Amino acid sequence: MGDLNSLKLRWLHGQLLDAASRHLATFSHVPHSAAWQPAVNAYRCDRCVRICVDLAGVDKSEIDLTIEPGRLRIRGRRSLPEPAAPHGKAVQVLAMEIDYGPFERDVLLPAGVDVSRVTAEQKNGLLWIDLPLS
Repeated sequence: MGDLNSLKLRWLHGQLLDAASRHLATFSHVPHSAAWQPAVNAYRCDRCVRICVDLAGVDKSEIDLTIEPGRLRIRGRRSLPEPAAPHGKAVQVLAMEIDYGPFERDVLLPAGVDVSRVTAEQKNGLLWIDLPLS
């Protein structure tokens, strides 16, 4: 029973963070720290820096990339993954470990990245960002 109560509290905590994030986004332009951080792998290749971001379940339209000299910022939002038809509505939470809501991650870039030729593609839940070296 202790594990179940812990899971319920974790789910409730996530719901509160989500509501607080929506409230802050509606009434304030001040950045907040409720965002989760997606996992990132970064590689320096022969001709580019390649960054892989774990964004499973995030729609492409919910991802915002900002690139400036020396820094890449990845922001967006992942909806709470919940069962839907034909499985029916969830009646009990047994585990709640997948982060959801707003996310944000900054990656410091090495010198020599040409920020004018950056490309990105989303494949199998991963966002791959190619930053050519100048």
